[in-house]
Amino acid sequence: MEQDRPDRPAAAGTDMLQARELYASSNGDRWFLARDPGSGRVFVRHEPNAASGGRSTEFEIGDFLTRSGQGPEHQALLRLIGTLVEDRASG
Repeated sequence: MEQDRPDRPAAAGTDMLQARELYASSNGDRWFLARDPGSGRVFVRHEPNAASGGRSTEFEIGDFLTRSGQGPEHQALLRLIGTLVEDRASG
């Protein structure tokens, strides 16, 4: 189920990151659009469910969108990007 949450720390131990959840799968995997305020770097962070080991992976946005498959997590990011265009066009 897609979640729309305000910026928040992405995970314990990464308090410097700001993140917005893009998608949470039924098996517990979660994807975030994340930003490092110190460097300005923006990326996608995947946090797998605990049964998978729970080790996070970070992807550059372009790599995330072009890697195999166009799952619901990809569609959620594209919808979010689309809202940025819509907001600018109406303003």
